[in-house]
Amino acid sequence: MSDLDDNYAKAYGQKAGFGKSPALLMIDFVEGYFDKSCDLYADVDDTLASALRVREAAHAAGIPVILTNVVYHESAVDGGRFFEKAKPLRYFIKGSAMGAWPNGLDPRDDELVISKQYPSAFFGTSLASTLTAMGVDNVIITGLTTSGCVRASCVDAMSHGFITTVVRDAVGDRHEGPHEANLFDMEAKYADVVGEAEIIAHLASLK
Repeated sequence: MSDLDDNYAKAYGQKAGFGKSPALLMIDFVEGYFDKSCDLYADVDDTLASALRVREAAHAAGIPVILTNVVYHESAVDGGRFFEKAKPLRYFIKGSAMGAWPNGLDPRDDELVISKQYPSAFFGTSLASTLTAMGVDNVIITGLTTSGCVRASCVDAMSHGFITTVVRDAVGDRHEGPHEANLFDMEAKYADVVGEAEIIAHLASLK
């Protein structure tokens, strides 16, 4: 691993830092990832607990908090090739219990919920223009899963011109391998990957 780190440090290793006007993005924390009977189950209770602590810090700092979920029409026609390829997406057809918010996460009245049909929270949604209208320059990402919708949203956040921060403790996946590999890659190329304590301390400094 040290050889890999040294190799990447030659080309990457740059820090983006934090912006002046952040928003917190909580990606796809839905019941399917917490229900052991569901194909999507990922054993990510600790991930949600971390994200909820970051959420409280975000509200205390007075920054926007945005939640996403995945919702499909009963026909799934709006799922396109993604729905055809990824079998567990059937759990996100409108009305499915697996697409509901898990225990401990109920959207607040002052939080925005954006429903999507594809991996990125930005693709086909109003998220980028909404963040721009709010004056946001830094997107702080938590959510599920690291190798899927988190990574896709991270790349798109950076591509839309936002300083991007991924909270290591508050993103999760169904296996350590893809989780760590994607954190490594996001840190190298697209975002700063930080711990929960660091992001909470940063948010506290904004009060």
